[in-house]
Amino acid sequence: MTRVKAYAAVDLGASSGRVMVGRVGLDSLELAEAHRFANRPVRVPEGLRWDILGLYAGVLDGLRAAGQVDSVGIDSWAVDYGLLDADGALLGNPVHYRDARTEGVAEKVWATVPADELYAATGIQYAPFNTLYQLAAAAPSAQLAQARRLLLVPDLIAYWLTGEQGTELTNASTTQLIDPRTRDWARDVAERLGVDLGLFAPLRQPGDAAGELLPRVLEETGLTGPVPVTAVGSHDTASAVAAVPASGERFAYICTGTWSLAGLELDAPVLTEESRAANFTNELGLDGTVRYLRNIMGLWLLQECQRTWSEDDLGTLLREAAGVPALRSVVDAGDAAFLAPGRMPQRIAEACRASGQPVPLTPAQVTRCILDSLALAHRRAVEDAQRLAGHAVDVIHIVGGGTRNALLCQLTADACGLPVVAGPTEGAALGNVLVQARAHGLVGDLADMRRLLTRTQSLTRYEPQGGTARWREAEARLATG
Repeated sequence: MTRVKAYAAVDLGASSGRVMVGRVGLDSLELAEAHRFANRPVRVPEGLRWDILGLYAGVLDGLRAAGQVDSVGIDSWAVDYGLLDADGALLGNPVHYRDARTEGVAEKVWATVPADELYAATGIQYAPFNTLYQLAAAAPSAQLAQARRLLLVPDLIAYWLTGEQGTELTNASTTQLIDPRTRDWARDVAERLGVDLGLFAPLRQPGDAAGELLPRVLEETGLTGPVPVTAVGSHDTASAVAAVPASGERFAYICTGTWSLAGLELDAPVLTEESRAANFTNELGLDGTVRYLRNIMGLWLLQECQRTWSEDDLGTLLREAAGVPALRSVVDAGDAAFLAPGRMPQRIAEACRASGQPVPLTPAQVTRCILDSLALAHRRAVEDAQRLAGHAVDVIHIVGGGTRNALLCQLTADACGLPVVAGPTEGAALGNVLVQARAHGLVGDLADMRRLLTRTQSLTRYEPQGGTARWREAEARLATG
């Protein structure tokens, strides 16, 4: 009988990191937290930077707390990277995607490769922080000139753990340098824009071997080698979508956390001009799938407000927000005006004032405005995705931290007029674990992974209430405001 195997999932989010331990058998799946640590960006004179050494220390602490495991997998947020010199040493802390260095850069890129051509070649939505724009912004820098290797964040952590370099495909697809049809580099785009693809390590697929923990890592973590590192869907959204407990194909998903990623799982990219105008992205997923989705600002809006208010009691905020009249005020939760940190309650109030809506003044009113706005953005994304892809859905699956927010889940069901199934909360970590387990033969294809999730994870179903007419009215009000 096959024994239960243990897998460490290193899951790095934009506000915190964690090392989770998944125990997988032929018909069992359990997940436990070994260690959680803060991810606090640092503003230095040259801009906003990730504390990558602090994150790596957290990873080592987490592996020590995890105990003996059969494999390690790493996922994180997308687009950001570290640069290495010829000796493999890191050239400075990775730049944070919310840094201002890419302001105005996209227009310079489009002067060489027009936006419609860029989308037709890569399928990636416009976002000012895309890796392509970051590289264009860094082009004049001495640091980039000195660089001999570029590693996306999870690949950088894997390199420090194993000494081996690779570029995992699902995360590489977010760089705006991958052709989603060939699932390989968009070489013509790179050549026209002067991007040296030689900076990137060879592409890896989820499930590929990514090395073994180095002796010094084994010593520091107390683990006994050999401990393999397995490439997973290293973009956390790729892992989270793999952990959607869906049956069949008629589902939409919303991966909630700092961001809301709302869309569909498809067999092929949608590269039409209409899709580009709607700002949908075609990122790569497991088993040849495409994650066709729209980025929405997500619970970052509320996190930033809580930071301003010095308010840690989310439960009280949500209870009070539930008593605020619905759809009193809404903002565009996809607006780049909310991307940068700081003054979030004031910026939301200013947006409401500018559109002629009641201005939310209390924390409860601001919170309700945010949640209504997110639900409205979820509605628009799910409806637009179905129309643009010609792919109808019957249910919406919400995975990630937002599953704990019952009010948001119910509002999303109400806005979309579709049932919402919420769970699992630790979707990215579970997807990470299951790809490792599949590499060891404990689970089969994506459908098999999802059947195991459905049998073993706690899920909550929300039925739509109240009809969608008021949401259509709010949508129209926002469009004309």
